[in-house]
Amino acid sequence: MERSRVLLVDAAPGALLGRELERLLGHGLAVTLNLRRVADRAGARTDWGGRGGRVDFTDFDPFDEAALLAETVRDGLGHHAVKSRAGVPLRAAFLAGATRPGLAHPLRVIGRAGAGTDHVELAAAARHGVTVTHTPGSNAAAVAEFALAQLLALTRGLRSYDEAAHRGEWLAATAPPKELSELTLGIVGPGRIGLALAGRASALGMEVQAFSRRPAITSAPSAPDLAPASASGPDPTPASAPGPAPRPNGSLPDLLATSDVVSLHLPLTPETRGLIGRAELTLMRPGAILLNTARGGIVDEQALADALRDPAHPLAAAAVDTFEHEHAAFASPLFGLPNALLTPHVAGMTRTAMATAALRCADHIAALLAGRPEGIPVVTA
Repeated sequence: MERSRVLLVDAAPGALLGRELERLLGHGLAVTLNLRRVADRAGARTDWGGRGGRVDFTDFDPFDEAALLAETVRDGLGHHAVKSRAGVPLRAAFLAGATRPGLAHPLRVIGRAGAGTDHVELAAAARHGVTVTHTPGSNAAAVAEFALAQLLALTRGLRSYDEAAHRGEWLAATAPPKELSELTLGIVGPGRIGLALAGRASALGMEVQAFSRRPAITSAPSAPDLAPASASGPDPTPASAPGPAPRPNGSLPDLLATSDVVSLHLPLTPETRGLIGRAELTLMRPGAILLNTARGGIVDEQALADALRDPAHPLAAAAVDTFEHEHAAFASPLFGLPNALLTPHVAGMTRTAMATAALRCADHIAALLAGRPEGIPVVTA
């Protein structure tokens, strides 16, 4: 029986690559590895191509849609599944081409080693019979920790002190900041990540409130034991900090007006795109801080930049890890603003989170290709 074929559009980095490949091969899948974002390409070829040709190789820019489609359907064979982690756009034209009649192996599954699936045109995937799976919760602890780091860096002015010290200047504090226990944290979207952040912030003495588009907020789960991942054993699961559930706030405007720090933890959907714009930013408490580790399109970046340039605006600072335009197209009106802390979509990139996502995604793809969808998270339009 011929093995199902999987294209790794962008594989796990560093030493995690070997674990991901072993997991996929252990499921009996035929793997094609895109080397474009692999640091040690020669080593990968030696380790995985030289041992009986366990893995096939290709090398292309995954953000070039034409190249992506050409490699997916190369020689008319096709791949049953594609896997990505960096949000490579998979739009209608690609989906149509990867499932076209005449392919030996038309596309059946898209796997995302991560939570978000806004890079996939879900309606088109459904039309072409392609199932989309992801790994919700795999990076919850990592993103929660990163948001907490953003919060601390901005509330304590760490960047300005660091820059001054590197210039040989002794920068004295002109206005002593408040401690965390004096601040209210507002979480927009108390899902897995939001609740993980809530538990950590509560443990540090912050008052935490949350606005949810859903009617109920549940307590953060207790931290599970971490078990080492193996080809057949459990994956390490990032722990959510236990603690009281954030106080529900049924109104986004009220949460914005009553929080010293607002942290966004929502998926990007037609309903959430542009959720935080000029009107919402104006509602924020004087001296407030905005954190975005969710998706760039949720915030109007031009409105945010204008607010941060205006000394009379209530918003004092923002930390942004996700942008409307990323990777090779990275551009933002926030460039150069001293009160904007910018990072290149790295909040979820810890060793544990990335290993969990990669291995869990491999398991999901294998299960779906084998016709075992029970318990596998699937995203629909």
